[in-house]
Amino acid sequence: MAADSEVSKPARPKKEPQPLVIPKNATDEQRLKLERLMRNPDKPAPIPERLKEWNPRAPPEFVRDVMGSSAGAGSGEFHVYRHLRRREYQRQEFMDVMSEEQKLDEEFQIKIKDNQVKAEERTAKRRLKRQKLKEKKKAKKAKQENNVGTELKMPKYVFISMDVIEATIRLLKGTEKDPQKVEDKEMSAEDSEEDGSDD
Repeated sequence: MAADSEVSKPARPKKEPQPLVIPKNATDEQRLKLERLMRNPDKPAPIPERLKEWNPRAPPEFVRDVMGSSAGAGSGEFHVYRHLRRREYQRQEFMDVMSEEQKLDEEFQIKIKDNQVKAEERTAKRRLKRQKLKEKKKAKKAKQENNVGTELKMPKYVFISMDVIEATIRLLKGTEKDPQKVEDKEMSAEDSEEDGSDD
């Protein structure tokens, strides 16, 4: 019968022996955990739930036996009173901590809103400044485009032949007459002749 039970059970696959790896730092430890999780991706990973916040036990709605630490109380009643007093102190301390946290949270939210308003004001101011600069650039570009048709653009580099340079030198020395002046004189002489012939 023992032989039959061994045959009916399926054979378990043998696990491969894993080398012992000692993590040297936190990243090695995290890497080892990830490797262990990724060996069997079908297996669900344990995700720990968030711990519930501790709350003190609510005070009783109706206290039947109001007792003190003295005045006719037996020796066992003192311990009951002591536990009640401790619970009440814990509850008051918890309420103080919660009110402090709530106050800090409200201050933080107010600070965040103030920072957002200041940031929006700064961005609006900078946006206006950028728009003004863009408009100035557009106006300047339009003005330049309008002036292109009216003004002649002078080339940066002017190539002058040697004849022109020699003629300029002679003019400066006074050895040759300026051709423009000669033409002007001829034209004025012709104009005066025409005026004389009309009379």
